[in-house]
Amino acid sequence: MDSDKLLGEFLRARREVTTPEQVGLLDVGLRRTPGLRREEVAMLAGVSTDYYVRLEQGRERRPSDQVLTALARVLCLGPDATDYLYELAHPLARPHKQGSQMEQVSPELLRLMRGWSHIPAFVTGRWLDVLARNPLGSVLHDGLEYADNLLRLVFLDPAAREFYPDWEHVARVRVAHLRGVAGTDLDHPYLIELVGELSLKSADFRRLWARHDVSGIVSEDRRFHHRKVGELDLTSEVLSVASAPGQQLVIFHAKPGSSSERALALLADLAALTR
Repeated sequence: MDSDKLLGEFLRARREVTTPEQVGLLDVGLRRTPGLRREEVAMLAGVSTDYYVRLEQGRERRPSDQVLTALARVLCLGPDATDYLYELAHPLARPHKQGSQMEQVSPELLRLMRGWSHIPAFVTGRWLDVLARNPLGSVLHDGLEYADNLLRLVFLDPAAREFYPDWEHVARVRVAHLRGVAGTDLDHPYLIELVGELSLKSADFRRLWARHDVSGIVSEDRRFHHRKVGELDLTSEVLSVASAPGQQLVIFHAKPGSSSERALALLADLAALTR
């Protein structure tokens, strides 16, 4: 991946998914390309069209913070995407982090997770590899073929679209997270292997990766359809593991007294049988 072109590729991708209505422009007539025109972005950001074109083409790679702030506003970037934009414009040299095969979950965290008999929990690494699950977390994902990596699960497992009723949303969130954690480190060997595999095997991944969406993993409501207990409406909490940068602890819980809490209790009974 050509790091010199990352900024331009990001700007172009975000321009193409930003509509005139989002920035208060009248959309008059047919457009040959989706999203905003280059001259519209330049006008709204207060720079010349020639300068903006050079940014997209990679001939200008060090815009000022004032220009970056204006572009983030025009392209309707959220906080995570804005941070990513600044990182692309002002990259810092950093050593490669170890791939997932070297990541380990601390014994203390594993012991804590095993004690949560009614809370599904798992730990992910930088590239969304699942490094560990507690028994209930394993039962929640029982029967899924690619449960070792959340991206492979979403895009390569045929059962994922039934398991995640809101599949499109889950897929967008996972890809946006991968783009965010990668930052300017797109030549990391493990990332190249992962993106290459997903691009080769999934047209949906290629479509979403090309959008250059960026976001972190956030706590949110998540729907599941489990093959044994049916529908589950759970709330996820995502916590960074302070002792292992890049690792995140993900836990799920149900609303007290809900049918999902009862379904989760049934799964807990199944998990107890496997311990």
